Amino acid sequence: MIKRFNRYEIKYSIPVSALAVLKKDLELFLGRDPHASESGFYSVASLYFDTPDLDCYRNKLDGLLFRRKLRIRVYPEQDNGMAFVEIKQRVNRTVQKRRLPMTLKDAYAMCSGATHFKLSEADDQEIADEVHFLVMALRLRPKNVIAYTRQAYVGHMVDPGLRLTFDTLIRTRQADFDLEVPKKMHIAFPANMAVMEIKANERVPHWLIGLLARHQCTLTRISKYCNGIAAIAKRNMLKRTIV
Repeated sequence: MIKRFNRYEIKYSIPVSALAVLKKDLELFLGRDPHASESGFYSVASLYFDTPDLDCYRNKLDGLLFRRKLRIRVYPEQDNGMAFVEIKQRVNRTVQKRRLPMTLKDAYAMCSGATHFKLSEADDQEIADEVHFLVMALRLRPKNVIAYTRQAYVGHMVDPGLRLTFDTLIRTRQADFDLEVPKKMHIAFPANMAVMEIKANERVPHWLIGLLARHQCTLTRISKYCNGIAAIAKRNMLKRTIV
């Protein structure tokens, strides 16, 4: 299991109506994610943390070249009680991700700062120490859950580090340590649009650049977490207006 990533991530906003033709062309060069279901789709849900002043949210909006965020990620359809504590960090154009697999109960304990975990592997301990430091120093607390349906493609032997994902039905809700509790969610990104992410270790291959140009795909700055925070704020404001 890969616990550390260091790669480029590029995001696009694509009309759902255009996905069928785009995917057909992509499948000439890419394979389906072998970890997905037979349909090729799977569900993702993440609990995001932020400071009392929403510094992570504001750092993204301000376009800071160095920023970090903490989240707990689960794959609901697996139903195995496992979770990943992840630190996602951007340095200029490079995205670094460090993750620790554990039970959801332990993930909650680690991200609450209540327990300073002692792990057997030095690399894992380094991540656990960083999580503890971030939670305590920045007073991180759960802010929202982001959930969506994902379809993923991976590169063949000539593009071994390439991964391309499509996220649809992106939803959000306010949250505590309750990722496993089914609750009503609200749209955080237009339902007729998908977020496409290209993840590459060193470079985006020329064939993919050309394919995206033919399909008139346009780069865009998208943060599912920030969209979720904005959607929650808008909903809360409407509630206060109605009252």
